[in-house]
Amino acid sequence: MRDPREMYQVEEDVAAELGLRSGSGEGPVMLHVLEGFVDAGEAGAGVVAHLAERFGATRLATFEVDELVDYRARRPVMTFDSTRWTAYDAPHLALDVVRDAEGVPFLLLHGSEPDVQWERYVAAVTQLVERFGVRLTVGVNGVPMGVPHTRPVGMTVHGTRTELVADHPSWFGRVQVPGSAAALLELRLGELGHDAVGVAVHVPHYLAQSAYPQASVAALDLLERRTGLQLDPAVLEPVVRAAASEVERQVGESAEVAAVVAALEEQYDSFTRAIGRTNLLAESTDLPTAEELGAEFERFLAQQEGPGRPS
Repeated sequence: MRDPREMYQVEEDVAAELGLRSGSGEGPVMLHVLEGFVDAGEAGAGVVAHLAERFGATRLATFEVDELVDYRARRPVMTFDSTRWTAYDAPHLALDVVRDAEGVPFLLLHGSEPDVQWERYVAAVTQLVERFGVRLTVGVNGVPMGVPHTRPVGMTVHGTRTELVADHPSWFGRVQVPGSAAALLELRLGELGHDAVGVAVHVPHYLAQSAYPQASVAALDLLERRTGLQLDPAVLEPVVRAAASEVERQVGESAEVAAVVAALEEQYDSFTRAIGRTNLLAESTDLPTAEELGAEFERFLAQQEGPGRPS
């Protein structure tokens, strides 16, 4: 493997200003949200947009995306105006410093998921984690689930140590799904003894292709509880209310969709009544097996492939 340090460039003046101690493990939290894999309802993208708009950011490190992105698989958007090219939406992958509502710094890794060199990319991020003494790494994304929008937003939380996820129920047994750079990062960090957590917000499958700000707010709420950061999710409430109103309008206009939602509500309520049993799945409910969930997940991914897929 080529030296991972050649993959990124650190803004040394910003690093010096942070004053983070290498290997201390007492440094900031690092959030990572990458584009290109599954992010149903734009759950992770909504978190990044909120943090950037609410708090701003200072660039700490920039990755060489030319080495990581397959442009022919995910062609960046260019703008043609009448007789000439006028703009290029270049892919990016960067690590920023963000300060929360109380001025506490944390790191935000965002941009395009690498198409290639995953192990080298993970090694590079691990170097940054160790250099800046990151105490906890947290990844966020949304996943499509057979749940109704009329019930509380759920999530699957996983981590490198059982203690990190002890207060969250497991929704799955053993299941194999397509991998991601974020998942590999969590795996490798755990193997090296670093604390890392992943948050997959459950988005109603019929809303997976649309922005679903409820999912972003749920993720921000969890991040606040797990990290102690003050991320101001309440400012998104007007957007959440508007989105909920629009969903209700569209459901009300389609008897077929309304029937699907009603069936999902019945299934969800049966599940919640079963919480506390040895088997958390209600016996009267025909819920999918882990294999069926994995197959559905793969079908969803297949639908995202192709030149039209957002990056």
